Amino acid sequence: MRHQPGVSGPGWVWTDADHLELNGYAGEAIGAEGDLVLTLAGQNSVTESHAPDADITLCGMEVWGNLTLRGTGTLTATGSQCGIHVSQALVVDGCTVDARADGADITNEAVAGVIAGDMAVRGGGRVVAAGAGSGAGVRAYGVFLQDAGLSAGVDGCRLSVDASWLDAAGADGGVACTDGSLVSARFVTPAGGAFGASGVVDAGGSAAPHVVVEPDVTTPPAGETDRGEVPGDGADKPSADASPAAGEPTTGPTANPSLKPAAATTKTTTTATTTTVAKASKPKAATATTAALPKTGDCNWIASSVALFLLGTVLLAAAYRC
Repeated sequence: MRHQPGVSGPGWVWTDADHLELNGYAGEAIGAEGDLVLTLAGQNSVTESHAPDADITLCGMEVWGNLTLRGTGTLTATGSQCGIHVSQALVVDGCTVDARADGADITNEAVAGVIAGDMAVRGGGRVVAAGAGSGAGVRAYGVFLQDAGLSAGVDGCRLSVDASWLDAAGADGGVACTDGSLVSARFVTPAGGAFGASGVVDAGGSAAPHVVVEPDVTTPPAGETDRGEVPGDGADKPSADASPAAGEPTTGPTANPSLKPAAATTKTTTTATTTTVAKASKPKAATATTAALPKTGDCNWIASSVALFLLGTVLLAAAYRC
């Protein structure tokens, strides 16, 4: 079911079937079955619902598709297993996001502020992500990028930060991913940080529990943002075929824009297992040069022959006159 433009409630409004705007919203978790674009204005917050009949019980925000967060506002998302869960690509474009998970009642799972397939922070966006937990088998991350078999293509588990800020912390790793890139940005923490085989590591190759990325210039150059890092987010809103809505918002003072997800609970794995397939470009065949230039020695021999011929002609002419 798709929402009709204009459907609204306290602090939220659907401007399109797959485009939700929040302005001063503070309420229960928000979920979507497909792609979702969320425009933020003012301060907003979403919190895991503890109601016994709640569809979203582990995260503050749960999207079973691609999620784009944009605008000039802020979003705080909190939950027990994750603050924000996105089955495919998460893009934070220019806005400020604080995502946290406390690990309450979680066992044998990954706990993270952000759990997604891919993640890109661009346009001067700011993200703080933190995960914690003490349950048996819990692994805590700030950002945990995993391949749940739902992300498009073969290049899953990729982090991109373009002239933006990221602060991620977790006992088992600040950022867990299989690939990454920094564009007009740099690792501030850890010193000598780099992308390792399964996440960001320090200069010694150990997983870094705290990762801080900042722009490498005071004011990023205009137009430098690369919007091609993460698949599934090409335009202002996703494909018209996306269907994020599965039910209408509730009514009354607690009305919220929650959408029933495809699954009742978020299920994640505790390790990132996707192997990134490197795409090797085929080199162009070298073109042979066929125009041969005369050698210097050949030119000298020709010039000498001409000079001797002219000299002989002059001598013959002189002899004939005599």
